[in-house]
Amino acid sequence: MPIRSMTGYARIRRSAPDAEVVLSIKSVNHRGLDLHFHLPPDFDPYEHAIRNVIRKLISRGHLEIRASIKRNAADADASVNHAMLDSFIAAWRAASERHGITAEPDLGAALRLPGMLGSNGDRDPDANLEQFLCKLTEDTVAELNQFREREGVDTLAVLLDRGKSIRDAVVKVRDIRSRALPAFQARLQQRLSELLNGATIEPQRMVQEAAIIADRSDIGEEIARLDIHAEHLEKLLLAGGEVGKKLDFLLQEMNRETNTMLSKTNGVGEQGLSLTETALGIKADIEKIREQSLNLE
Repeated sequence: MPIRSMTGYARIRRSAPDAEVVLSIKSVNHRGLDLHFHLPPDFDPYEHAIRNVIRKLISRGHLEIRASIKRNAADADASVNHAMLDSFIAAWRAASERHGITAEPDLGAALRLPGMLGSNGDRDPDANLEQFLCKLTEDTVAELNQFREREGVDTLAVLLDRGKSIRDAVVKVRDIRSRALPAFQARLQQRLSELLNGATIEPQRMVQEAAIIADRSDIGEEIARLDIHAEHLEKLLLAGGEVGKKLDFLLQEMNRETNTMLSKTNGVGEQGLSLTETALGIKADIEKIREQSLNLE
């Protein structure tokens, strides 16, 4: 499955035996799957079935599902809420008389009131209508996913470009480190001298302290891990599918390695400044990838 953006929109108008139905779905990013329905009263019995269809086809996103129904003239009279219409007309005439206004009730305005038409509260659920709505939902979601896949292709290109930038920067950092090794070693020697400062230290403790100082002075491990993470990033993106949550974890790891690298580049002269500048560029690319990944399913 290709990578999908969580942003998209689809709308389908379709004729049923006795009506015309319009279904639209708008999607934006969200940590999970968040469904919000805006359905006419006719469709209340079928919300659960529609929800199940969507859950099978979409895993993440905030979705606004809206539907409307326009019944054919032959069926419209049967679906008029006559009690509500009688109340509307009575209220209209009472208000006209009270305020001395000569006017007839506006039937068009009355029929547009919520609940005036198409109220199926007294009707049993219709299996054929449920099947119709489920198929309409499937088709609308398919169109929505096509939209989201097109958005995903554009996002993927940006992410791969940023990932390549990081890998190129890692190569540059490795080269700078090789030229900065004498400075790292000099700093290690200085810290060891400061540690000794004329004192006598047991050989075992000396080895331990030297290992700790060496670990805090060199960035070789950080470079290796960052290179592995950058390679994993590219493979994850090219594999497609649902990558949003996986990317979030991977980017946290990459950011951690870069921060550690930055903490070790002080005091190694000009090469240290180059390392800092390059590592900051890596952090910027990681942040740009993170921002884009927030919108991926």
